[in-house]
Amino acid sequence: MELHLEKKTALILASSQGLGKAMAAELVKEGANVMLASRDGEKLAAVQRELSQLGTGKVSYKVTDITKAEDIKSLVGQTAEEFGGIDILINNAGGPPGGSFTDLNDEEWQQSFELNLLSFIRTIRESLPHLKKQGGKIVNIASSSIKEPIPGLILSNTFRTAIVGLSKTLASELAPDRILINTVGPGRIATDRVQHLDEMNAEKLGVTPEEMTEQSINKIPLGRYGEPEEFAKFVTFLVSGANTYLTGQSYLVDGGMIKSI
Repeated sequence: MELHLEKKTALILASSQGLGKAMAAELVKEGANVMLASRDGEKLAAVQRELSQLGTGKVSYKVTDITKAEDIKSLVGQTAEEFGGIDILINNAGGPPGGSFTDLNDEEWQQSFELNLLSFIRTIRESLPHLKKQGGKIVNIASSSIKEPIPGLILSNTFRTAIVGLSKTLASELAPDRILINTVGPGRIATDRVQHLDEMNAEKLGVTPEEMTEQSINKIPLGRYGEPEEFAKFVTFLVSGANTYLTGQSYLVDGGMIKSI
């Protein structure tokens, strides 16, 4: 299958590690140029060096706090200037803190809103003039909680679901400009975030992290956690030239974990 990604430009948020890094790597392998972004300059520089060896695509980075409107504006502007435009936008952000409703105060709700929803809104808004020039692709990374709430993660359950509403609405609004937008929710993918959640839940339940991981794996029909590369390959298809008709949809990459229809 020809993906038609050579010399396309992708902007990927939260891409210095985990799923963001994995998605960047797959795109570089396919010949796309990639702009990395996160708050950690040292990690970004290391990832740039690593990814630059993977393919013909160019890799750049900009230190960015995606909760700040001025940082997002600067990031989008530098991406377009450096690469001559933007063809692909992948919105991604670290997960909000765990906790139940009574555990969380207004400040924590506000911080999660700015990180996990408003950042996506702002980045789409800033990128639209570039995406509209020749059509483009947007993928919003959410969570399996878009289909089934995760106990103890009310912030994620709330704002990840809002991403679905945003994407579904924009699918209609952006279709005349030939921009396709979709939401992808990872299940239990082997990242630092999932390891942290296993450790947090293990402490609550009084079991070891290893026992907690085993309990989680037992709920996955494929019998293992997914690899970041597996998740990244699906997203790569969605943002590629091979996808010409999928928009406004929500997908799970979860090994069959979520049972809801």
